[in-house]
Amino acid sequence: MRHGTIPGARGRVRPLSLLGDPVLREPCRDVTTFGAELAALVEDLFATMYAAQGVGLAANQIGESLRVFVYDCPDDEDVRHLGHVVNPRLVATDGVVIRGPEGCLSLPGLEAGTERYDHAVVEGFTVTGEPVTVHGTGFFARCLQHECDHLEGRVYADRLTGLRARRLARRISRAPWSRAGGPA
Repeated sequence: MRHGTIPGARGRVRPLSLLGDPVLREPCRDVTTFGAELAALVEDLFATMYAAQGVGLAANQIGESLRVFVYDCPDDEDVRHLGHVVNPRLVATDGVVIRGPEGCLSLPGLEAGTERYDHAVVEGFTVTGEPVTVHGTGFFARCLQHECDHLEGRVYADRLTGLRARRLARRISRAPWSRAGGPA
């Protein structure tokens, strides 16, 4: 992306993959080619995330099984974090484990108290192949962990146990978008 351009301004809004779509359950492939096609994917991710009013979006959520995600997410001090990571690796999670409300654009209209660390570090690359390290705290740390989970074929519902898991499974089965009546 050129300096000064609005992320997603030249992207197109793509349909979201919903829970039940196999692409959400497969670990994504590493990006091996950095160029115009990857730049267009990042633009589409931003455009789709903004259209859906999300704070993060992984490539498999728009049907592309590649290790890429974008974010425009505040932390707990309301500092805005804006960017993207190609071939991200979650290299550190630490601090306090906090159970907080978590939702997902691939499970629209639902959320559940999900445990996440309040600090996360992700390493990867920019769309032009430059190394990048992203540190997140609070809500932004939750976002980084959530998006990295997507690229491994997991959704936040997979982290729930007991009553929380059963409640969310019931809500998923009743959701108008649900294909199989529950987590795939």
